[in-house]
Amino acid sequence: MTTPPYPEDLEQPAYPQDLEQPGLVRTGRSTFVRPIRPEDADRLVAFVGGLSRATLAYRSLGPVIRARDDVIRRGAYVDYLNELALVALAGDEIAGLVRYVRDTEDPDHAEVTFTIRDDDQSEGFGRLLLEHIAAAARARGIRVLKADVLADNTRMINVFLGSGYRVESGPPGQIFHFDIAVDPQAQAVARAERREHTAVRRSLRPLLEPRSVAVIGANRRPLTIGHELVANLLRGGFRGSVFPVNPRAGQVAGARAYPSVRELPEPPDLALIAVRAEAVPEVVRECAAAGVKAVVVVSTGFGETGAAGRTTELELSRFARASGMRLVGPNCMGVVNTTPAARLAATFSPALPTPGRVAMSSQSGPLGLAVLDLARRLRLGFSGFVSVGHAVDVSTNDLLQWWEEDPETSVILLHVETFGNPRRFARIARRVAPRKPIIAVHPGHAGHTQTTGQVDSGRRGGSGGRGDSTGAGHADPSGPSEGAVSSLFAQSGVIRTRSLQELFDAALLLAHQPPPPGNRVAVITNAGGPAALTVGACAASGLSVPPLGERTREKLRAALGPGAEAANPADLTPMATAAHYRQALDAVLADDGIDAAIVLFMPPLADKPDEVAAAILDAAEAAPAKPVVASFLGGAGVADLLHRGELVVPTYAFPESAAASLGHAAAYQAWRSTPAGVVPDLPGVDTDRARSLLAGCAPGPVSPRLAAELLDSYGIAVRDTEPGSGPGSLPSSGLGSGPGSGLDAFLSVGADPVFGPVVAFGLTGDYADLMADVAHRVTPLSDRDAREMVRSLRAAPLLDGRVGGPGVDLAALEETVLRISAMVEDLPEIEAMELRPIRLLPPGDGVAITRATIRLADETRKGGLS
Repeated sequence: MTTPPYPEDLEQPAYPQDLEQPGLVRTGRSTFVRPIRPEDADRLVAFVGGLSRATLAYRSLGPVIRARDDVIRRGAYVDYLNELALVALAGDEIAGLVRYVRDTEDPDHAEVTFTIRDDDQSEGFGRLLLEHIAAAARARGIRVLKADVLADNTRMINVFLGSGYRVESGPPGQIFHFDIAVDPQAQAVARAERREHTAVRRSLRPLLEPRSVAVIGANRRPLTIGHELVANLLRGGFRGSVFPVNPRAGQVAGARAYPSVRELPEPPDLALIAVRAEAVPEVVRECAAAGVKAVVVVSTGFGETGAAGRTTELELSRFARASGMRLVGPNCMGVVNTTPAARLAATFSPALPTPGRVAMSSQSGPLGLAVLDLARRLRLGFSGFVSVGHAVDVSTNDLLQWWEEDPETSVILLHVETFGNPRRFARIARRVAPRKPIIAVHPGHAGHTQTTGQVDSGRRGGSGGRGDSTGAGHADPSGPSEGAVSSLFAQSGVIRTRSLQELFDAALLLAHQPPPPGNRVAVITNAGGPAALTVGACAASGLSVPPLGERTREKLRAALGPGAEAANPADLTPMATAAHYRQALDAVLADDGIDAAIVLFMPPLADKPDEVAAAILDAAEAAPAKPVVASFLGGAGVADLLHRGELVVPTYAFPESAAASLGHAAAYQAWRSTPAGVVPDLPGVDTDRARSLLAGCAPGPVSPRLAAELLDSYGIAVRDTEPGSGPGSLPSSGLGSGPGSGLDAFLSVGADPVFGPVVAFGLTGDYADLMADVAHRVTPLSDRDAREMVRSLRAAPLLDGRVGGPGVDLAALEETVLRISAMVEDLPEIEAMELRPIRLLPPGDGVAITRATIRLADETRKGGLS
């Protein structure tokens, strides 16, 4: 084992900024995990000095003798490679410490030790630090962490045994020896996700269900932010204590005011901060000292002002997490929770939402004001609304996990621009969406970066040569095509809309009606012109308007008379009554060939809309398994007529909106009903070898030889056949063997700001460059994803042999796609990759890859855990 050097003997190594991460322990308490630094020497002495005899005994495995201070200080000096220590902070103090020291005789093994402060030993710091040190060790080429634990140290033993990592222990005795394989086994990942999910929900409870709220910056003048925050809390029926904080006011909005947070009668769960930007850091420190558990920074003047503001808000986030607090904002409009457990209107918005089944996260503060106003006008009720602002801590990912288990929430709306951790979003979304629809507004290219792995920036050549290394397959270098973006959302189960109106239109349907079991729609109308528009809108939205069954047509003719148009659309004529609407709706909803109904009504002078509305409600109530939507053209206040208790039939000003909403709901139901596929275990994958190859590599493009060796570690052979390749080429491992010629294709990987790693596949040449015929999928890919991806191209008939010959080896191609997905998941250091060209050979002959390029990410630019 190595011995930590004295500070004066140690050349200061580069500090690994990427290992700084916010964390949550099992109880939901926030912390901040980071590598130890030389300036932590005195902090480390204080930490060790506060440990009890029992804790020291467990740590030292021998006589309880405290080391000298100079020896303890040496522990703050590590090289971050062969020796690494991570600390979990509680305020300015160390709550937990984990350290590994690499074995010089067996460099892929390291000895690991854990020390947790006595008062924090039941909160879950050990398991959190194990997850962080395992990831750090894995990235540094360490396969196994070795630990010795006293037999009666049951807490630490349970941490290892319950981690989900592959753990081997020596024979029982006074001391247990554990070998912990740090590969992310599926069981370890699942347990880590469950632990994180529980911790996130517990950490958000003081934010979304607080028992008391302080408003710092409360103002006596109405229509100011500081006043409206207090007034809305009181007006919204909050059941806990409200504490306005203003040193120059006796009361605000009728509530007693206090000079400072320190002088409140009790530590509030939540603090709303509405003071000048320069005063916010000090206020946050006062909140931490007072025991506040969550803060919402409404104040502006941070990241939107430039680099200095961004630095300040990140420092705020780190301090809050280290102090055990969650932070929303800055530059946000607050938090709303209408559920019976909370009744929290912690916002300055003049429009408060009515209770309902929809929850929303918005990244834009000003947009949130418009959202709440529009929701009231549409009679769309909310269970919760959170304006996350700059989202330096609490993010949409966190809120998804809260609403995932909220019984009052059935639909989740997102206004998203980027995610701090898009990989995490994709996983959470795919877990939540099968049970609760997620609808996101995403207008298109704006804010999107290249998703297809541009490795050699600045060099754009022809269609498939070395000069073209983007693998883009589309003309716009700023991002993927519209179809690609939509397919990425669809793969994750997220309903993608392009405007707020479309977002709310879809939410109205899914909040009040079931998704249709299929895409077959009946249209009932009393005017032919709007019906024709509706049929066209249905086709554009992926819906069909099929002929009605013979029995249904007989019912329509019997109800409407022999002259009635017993077709689809069913034109009831302007003389139709409410009874005709009821009979027609009953007939089409009973038709096994119809999955949903759109009802159009142009109010004539001789009939009353309220009677027609009542007939529609009656029919919808009688057939609850099929959705009914309506468009009362020219009818004012009709939305009010189509509500009856819990029963709501969504109504739209124009039939195109009704069709688009049904189209979104039908596509969502089709995704939810489709088998998910599995992420297979692939033979011939040597993850340890790949990680050792990456250990110590600098950011940027890797050499062709290293790229080939990394791919070979995942069973993908690269055979460079270009002139001058020389003897350095690697032999085929089977995937590239086989005679003959075939089509050329490319596979690329790039980072998308919403979805994280995205795999793109297409044929080279005009197929991709002119026709934009490229398929995109989010990692990790299941076997079903890979199969659908390669078969989704418009050029697919060339691949499966329907056109132009025997086709290609689709099985080998799909396996290559899955291996690339596994590689990107296992090696997050890979920022971009491209295999081009890939020769697609006949069935049974595999694929032949002749060139690969890989670029590694700059760790300091990676996102956090938000």
